[in-house]
Amino acid sequence: MIAIIDYGMGNVRSVFNALDFVGRDARITSDQTQIDRASHIILPGVGSFGDAMRNLRERHLDDILTVQVAEKGKPILGICLGLQIMARVSEEHGRHEGLGWFDAEVRRFQFDEAGLKIPHVGWNDIHLQIEHPIFANLKEAERSFYFVHSYHVVCRGNLYVAATCRYGFDFACAIARDNIVATQFHPEKSQDNGIQVIENFVNWKP
Repeated sequence: MIAIIDYGMGNVRSVFNALDFVGRDARITSDQTQIDRASHIILPGVGSFGDAMRNLRERHLDDILTVQVAEKGKPILGICLGLQIMARVSEEHGRHEGLGWFDAEVRRFQFDEAGLKIPHVGWNDIHLQIEHPIFANLKEAERSFYFVHSYHVVCRGNLYVAATCRYGFDFACAIARDNIVATQFHPEKSQDNGIQVIENFVNWKP
């Protein structure tokens, strides 16, 4: 069973539908027992960093997820805001501490060149920095995904960057370490390419 973490942020139904499409049993849940039974975890999210962390803490999901991921080694996929809250800190509407799973900061896009709008919305190509299993069976011409975000992660020393995307400059659009992987783009909204990423994730056994 795949646990889709419900903490009041984002469209969990679209993630559920993508898992249903690939024939996987999924539960939208914040229940510790169901999360403990899951083989894989997906942490989606749309909204602000501070609100997300407050919601996680109120439900004690920050501690529950840390046990599942850090102690039990369960595979987890973060999506969009779900990626950002894995960072150490964010500057969105003040300074907020995240889960701290990656030595990274979340910063707002800033551009010198004209014509680039914030948020970054739409399809864009990604460029793999490592051959991670969630990108298996994607040909180079098929590495375009759907983005909606105003903030991006900056990893210290780029140690964890699995893929980059260019929007004014190259930014980390996927990060990975051990049993953790996360994408700034929305695989559940990225048609065939996204379905392949989701299918790769649920078959991943780190």
